[in-house]
Amino acid sequence: MEAKIGQFLESIGTFFGGGDQIPWCDRDVIAGCEREVADAAKGSSEDQKSESIMRLSWALVHSRQAEDVQRGIAMLEASLANSSSPLQQREKIYLLAVGYYRTGEFSRSRQLVEQCLEIAPDWRQALVLKKAVEERIAKDGVIGIGITATALGLVAGGIAAALTRRH
Repeated sequence: MEAKIGQFLESIGTFFGGGDQIPWCDRDVIAGCEREVADAAKGSSEDQKSESIMRLSWALVHSRQAEDVQRGIAMLEASLANSSSPLQQREKIYLLAVGYYRTGEFSRSRQLVEQCLEIAPDWRQALVLKKAVEERIAKDGVIGIGITATALGLVAGGIAAALTRRH
């Protein structure tokens, strides 16, 4: 019985906490990536510059700080046209999908992850992100319905109370 209660409470916590499997990145890693980009700009090959920018973009969209995520999205969108290979384009689209997921733009994230899956249908990371996005969209729908139902209940209760006082 206690195990069932524990599972139930855990599922509620996951529901409201958004228990996805997408990793987070801290400021130290971002700072290290920023140093790497600055060093690469001082004379490294274009491939090294591109790789260091991709690592920084990854770190930024996985940050807990909204401004970092926005910066990562901007970097990825600016560099998407310069993708030299389908693999690189797929990676950038995936990272954009993560960024939009982190900012709460779930429909845009879903659209981008669908593009990734068109390129690589069995890509596990994209499949995990798609599942997380769909769960968040469903959860937001359930919460929205609950808020609407509560608001309607309050309005109906207020009207009933007002009518009762008149008579």
